[in-house]
Amino acid sequence: MRRTFPARRAPEAQSISELRHLARRRLPGFVFEYVEGGAEDEVTLRRNREAFEGLALVPRALRDVAQVDGRTRLFEDELSLPLVVAPTGGNGLLHSNGDLAIARAARSLGIPFSQSTASNARIEDIAGLDGLRHWFQLYVFRDRSIVDGVIDRAAAAGVEALILTVDANVFGNREWDRRNYARPSVPRLSRKLETLRHPRWMRDVLMPGLPSLEVIQDFLPEDKRSLNAATSWSRDQMDPSLSWRDLDRIRDRWKGRLIVKGLLSPEDAVRARDAGADGVVLSNHGGRQLDGAVSPMQTIGKTRDMVGPDMVVLLDGGVRRGSDIAKAVAMGADAVLAGRAILYGLAAGGEAGAAHAIAILKEELLRVLALLGCRSVAELNSGFSPIAARAVT
Repeated sequence: MRRTFPARRAPEAQSISELRHLARRRLPGFVFEYVEGGAEDEVTLRRNREAFEGLALVPRALRDVAQVDGRTRLFEDELSLPLVVAPTGGNGLLHSNGDLAIARAARSLGIPFSQSTASNARIEDIAGLDGLRHWFQLYVFRDRSIVDGVIDRAAAAGVEALILTVDANVFGNREWDRRNYARPSVPRLSRKLETLRHPRWMRDVLMPGLPSLEVIQDFLPEDKRSLNAATSWSRDQMDPSLSWRDLDRIRDRWKGRLIVKGLLSPEDAVRARDAGADGVVLSNHGGRQLDGAVSPMQTIGKTRDMVGPDMVVLLDGGVRRGSDIAKAVAMGADAVLAGRAILYGLAAGGEAGAAHAIAILKEELLRVLALLGCRSVAELNSGFSPIAARAVT
């Protein structure tokens, strides 16, 4: 039986799992469940991890790995490793100025940061970080004038890539959400009282005042600008009529790189490519939408075959180890997005914790490459196939 000795501070954490342990200790229960929870029975949530764990690696021997290179190219630009910070909302609930903290961590490690529509920071504040590769994730609301306004602000701020999320137009059945809240975005009394056991979180987040949804703040009615009201409003504004016509419309308005996130079907990836998307993210929304959905790792191979070698194909959901990144790239992904893994670092130790989470994944990836006998990320998907089959269980 493996024994673990969890770290007491974020810089001491040896793995993403230990950062998760620290995050759970620091956050009130309802906030941690916001990060951690999936839909219904959480089958999809578990499948995201099982899809990685079920793949066996076959190392090659007697290959000179004195120098191992984790860098890769994405949209013709260099990354320090094939990793992008996934868009996640409400980061200010985990640590004060959470979005800025993660963005600075991503900049320091040489990877892009994807800002969410539900961010607690203004687009312009993130864009003001010199040297950051700034991506922005867009939800489509019923009021298309708001969508257009957000797109235009992102363009004016110099955002590098727009990520259109297409799998959240109908809100998933998150039962933990209803257990924690008496009504939308208002925690039950028992959950509020439980926060008293987390004085560091109260001092850092609660006492200065809960953050607002800064990206859409200017578009909200006057009585909907508090965090609770804005969250409920934005959920009600999700438009179930979202269709391929909206992708065409957004492609016409947005002149930069366009990525479609939330696809699982290879056929949909082909259609997105043909509609002018520059890339896709295979994603089941971290297991928070359709329970029982496939893992992106189960469709990445066929997707790559169908869209061809030139389309950027990204993948998210369940990334916790450097070996996960290696497996995804070997199966056909250009890079992966990580959300919870980096949020654990943020919750455990702010900017330094988020940077430590990214550094852990980078160190693990370099070690895995060396142990595979692989000198670079490029070798993972250029004839050197470390994936054998399903692991023996």
